[in-house]
Amino acid sequence: MKRIFEIDPWKIVTHELKPEDKRLQESMTSIGNEYMGMRGMFEENYSGDTHKGIYLGGVWYPDKTRVGWWKNGYPEYFGKVINAVDFTKVDIKLNGSSVDIAQDAFSDYELVLDMQKGLLTRSYIVEKDGQKFRLNFERFVSVAQKELYAAKITVENLSDRPANIEIRSYIDADVFNEDANYDEKFWNVLAENVAEDHSSLTAQTIPNNFGTPQFTVEMLAAHVTDLEAKPAETSEKYVANVFSGELAPGKTAELEKRVIVVTSRDYETREALSKAAKELSEKQAAFSFAELKEQQAAGWAKRWEKADVEIKGNAESQQGIRFNLYQLFSTYYGDDARLNIGPKGFTGEKYGGATYWDTEAFAVPLYLALADKSVTQNLLKYRFDQLAGAYHNAQQQGLKGALYPMVTFNGIECHNEWEITFEEIHRNGTIAYAIYNYTRYTGDEEYATHDGFDVLVGIARFWADRVHYSKRKEQYMIHGVTGPNEYENNINNNWYTNMLAKWCLNYTREVAGKVSAEKLAELDLTPAELAKWEEIADKMYLPEDQELGIFVQHDTFLDKDLTPVKDLPQDQLPLNQNWSWDKILRSPYIKQADVLQGIYYFVEDFTPEQKEKNFEFYEPLTVHESSLSPSIHSILAADLHKEDKAFEMYSRTARLDLDNYNNDTEDGLHITSMTGSWLAIVQGFAGMRVIDGQLEFAPFLPKEWEGYKFRINFRGRLLSIDVTKAGSTIKLLKGEPLTIKLNGKETELTVA
Repeated sequence: MKRIFEIDPWKIVTHELKPEDKRLQESMTSIGNEYMGMRGMFEENYSGDTHKGIYLGGVWYPDKTRVGWWKNGYPEYFGKVINAVDFTKVDIKLNGSSVDIAQDAFSDYELVLDMQKGLLTRSYIVEKDGQKFRLNFERFVSVAQKELYAAKITVENLSDRPANIEIRSYIDADVFNEDANYDEKFWNVLAENVAEDHSSLTAQTIPNNFGTPQFTVEMLAAHVTDLEAKPAETSEKYVANVFSGELAPGKTAELEKRVIVVTSRDYETREALSKAAKELSEKQAAFSFAELKEQQAAGWAKRWEKADVEIKGNAESQQGIRFNLYQLFSTYYGDDARLNIGPKGFTGEKYGGATYWDTEAFAVPLYLALADKSVTQNLLKYRFDQLAGAYHNAQQQGLKGALYPMVTFNGIECHNEWEITFEEIHRNGTIAYAIYNYTRYTGDEEYATHDGFDVLVGIARFWADRVHYSKRKEQYMIHGVTGPNEYENNINNNWYTNMLAKWCLNYTREVAGKVSAEKLAELDLTPAELAKWEEIADKMYLPEDQELGIFVQHDTFLDKDLTPVKDLPQDQLPLNQNWSWDKILRSPYIKQADVLQGIYYFVEDFTPEQKEKNFEFYEPLTVHESSLSPSIHSILAADLHKEDKAFEMYSRTARLDLDNYNNDTEDGLHITSMTGSWLAIVQGFAGMRVIDGQLEFAPFLPKEWEGYKFRINFRGRLLSIDVTKAGSTIKLLKGEPLTIKLNGKETELTVA
């Protein structure tokens, strides 16, 4: 655990710059608007250790898979987000020397991410040639105009004599990915154009051998400044506008930089790209920088009006939930059905920037409650549009049906770790669960009985082929898998995987009873196939230990040395940074909720005794080295009235990155798990459930708080939930009257 930012309810603030924490600062001050985003790196020169990263939604590259021993079924390529052409770069020279606070003496450093307004600011005083200068930086990517990056640099001469100032503003294609094979770079420059106060650069991703599209981007930078424009510069990889002048004592110089970024995802030709960039640049020129900031603040205010969670009496908790919601909405806001939510979002390159099962498991419940249902429909459509790829993935393994990828940009599996890619097949069940979750929450069965049914049938057919029948036990089994707990590989009969397979088969049969005969015929779904699914589900082996009263994580789990985590020396944690992989695989330690993940999905279907015994058995063995783990434990602890444990786990999920719990935030933030802090409050502390179509709450107030308040959408209504020491109040703000249950008692809500 390491905290480098001050506690503030709406801001991420620090007044220190330690070189060893530079990457950590960059991750935590990332900004984005779903269309594009970037780490909080410096615009100006910084010769110390840094990870400069700008990423564009949906722009990726199929890098060559590198494995020592090729196996049939391996994906041909490893898909990865690529570092975009750098349109933020500037070189600030004072008296002929470039500012570089990795080398220069500096003071009064301040870095602020204003989450309420979506604005990143930075300032410091630097010494150059015996003179002092104050530098201020402001930047944002606009939520009002997705293609716009806006920045403003102010330099003030604090000395008693004049100084020369020169600012070079770049669009630079000479960038690299830290995870590239053999230092490979991914951009070829196609065209450059420069004028005194603006410039543009067009680049295209390098060719690939896998038939996936190349992406073309055009970036047009326009500048507003009180400095004198000098002749612009060009080279093979960059364009640069140059501005200079004399800065009198006590005076300031300003440079505004606005960049329009357009890609071939939205325009088919280079001519269309250039036309769009020019039109959008002209549109933004009509506004002052102050007006653009006002538009940004207004856009974020609209988001916060729906989504904000107010916590009274605990600033750490308040900062944590707002930070997570800010970064989540900076990554995805449901405006583009072609996009999804990468585990790192726009904050780093780890996990390749691709889509995982995290979206369906952890993000869908939040977006159902905080956004229009069309947002979740877009996430469901994303998977429907990639159904053909899921069939391809199954065929690669010699199996029938559809196997949704563990990692993907286009539906084709593009991850090259066998134990994850082709053993962690439980993700297939979560794709189906998202359809069920959407239907349960909204009451809308249209998707499940139409396009969603195609997905469900493909998944069910996969499970029916992936199981095998044990004549000895007269039950169906699933061998050779990895469960959610990735600290065990190639295991047999993972309870969670088997349980989800059983549920998927039954749920698809249930939905089949609601679809048209034409739809059944279209999918060639016969009574005989449905009967086979019923047989498999009825005879699915689910390992259980009657004496302990638990569901067994997999066949041999109880044969391990079940020493609890608390008995481990603290200097051995995190395990993944201190133990060999061999030692981890042989240990009983659980990376993230496994059996408990399944209980969470269907929490109302298990008895209090079942939940209690499984929680008490598995939680002490869990190291929570997956960012996805604490929220599940918090929700189940709340369900079991273990309020202290629920709050402990909430604090971990809410401040996972802010306090760098797992010592890995410098690689980027844990975006998809950021939903966990909201889930822990709403499904955990407030006890929100939808049972038989009815909304229910059973709130409690953590003793560390004085109160909390949030809003949710539910079936065309907007509700406010306010929990204080005096009790719980639920109000209907918009929509038709609604009958809910509060602490087991039915209450009818009407708009006041």
